[in-house]
Amino acid sequence: MKLKIQSIDIDFHQIVENSLNAIWILGTEGEILYFNKACMKLLKLTSPEDILSKKLYTFLPPDIHAPCKERLIKVIETQAILESIEAKMIRSDGEVIDVEVRTVPYHLKGKVYAQVIMQDITQRKIAEKLLNDREKLASLGQTAASIVHEVKNPLTSVKGFLQLLKESQSHSYLDTMESELEKALETLQNLLLVSKPNLHDEPFVSIALGKELESLLFLFQEKLCNMKVELNVRDAERTVVGKRSLLLKAFFNLIKNAIEAIPDKGMIEIEHYYENGWVHIKVRDTGVGIAEDKVKLLGTPFFTTKSDGTGLGVTQVFTTINEHGGGVSVQSVVGEGTIFHIRLPAE
Repeated sequence: MKLKIQSIDIDFHQIVENSLNAIWILGTEGEILYFNKACMKLLKLTSPEDILSKKLYTFLPPDIHAPCKERLIKVIETQAILESIEAKMIRSDGEVIDVEVRTVPYHLKGKVYAQVIMQDITQRKIAEKLLNDREKLASLGQTAASIVHEVKNPLTSVKGFLQLLKESQSHSYLDTMESELEKALETLQNLLLVSKPNLHDEPFVSIALGKELESLLFLFQEKLCNMKVELNVRDAERTVVGKRSLLLKAFFNLIKNAIEAIPDKGMIEIEHYYENGWVHIKVRDTGVGIAEDKVKLLGTPFFTTKSDGTGLGVTQVFTTINEHGGGVSVQSVVGEGTIFHIRLPAE
């Protein structure tokens, strides 16, 4: 369709085709009748055939198929303009993204279809989560630091008197008590470090994480003998600015957790790439997975899914990444495995 305004021919098809928002025209069964270039980009598709032969529901998580179908029918049957909603979509590579969706009727040759306009809001959701995580971690850090000081002081006194007691008399029980007391004090010290990361005086330097990951994997050689490991490093020259030891410790903890999550044989995949100003690192494992209600608690001090763990390793990961202006997201399915997705601002 063309419209003439002030002697300028306006081709609306070009406007829609080159829109920054993804636009679909759908039939009553969710069949895709039209899509623009932004739609291909949104779903990371390379060929039109990848989308024309499918229905909308191919790109949606199963749990939202029913409500989306209801919205589709409502628009076509009542010609109502629906309010914008937030939803999830599945890209061709399996990545789940957040989108804002607006659905309106589309009239063509006496028939009514549904016009779906989508905007990728993944980065906005990441930013919102990052702010929430920082507030949560700051509050937890203050509480944890206070508890550590209150508990550490009397334990230190106990340790001193225990050493005096050992000088006057020897007993194996006293050695055991001292050993266990040392473990308790070490745990408290670790908690203090992760709750107050700024206590580290380490300078900020340029770090090429892509080149560091291979060195970290080398440290786990003995434990990886029964596992398949894939290291996919793209954009290795990209750097981030940060405290090198802290960041390497965070990725050490992630790899260690991935290994420990696999009871026997399995696979660990580590991916590094650059996108939209961020360095991304994904650590995937085919381990036991984590229940959905527990994923939200990851990063909380002393929360752990391991029988002999303290949870401080994962807390250190969340705290360190947030201190460096990044973010952590976790996807996990019980019995299938877990993906930790780290984002850090590129230098």
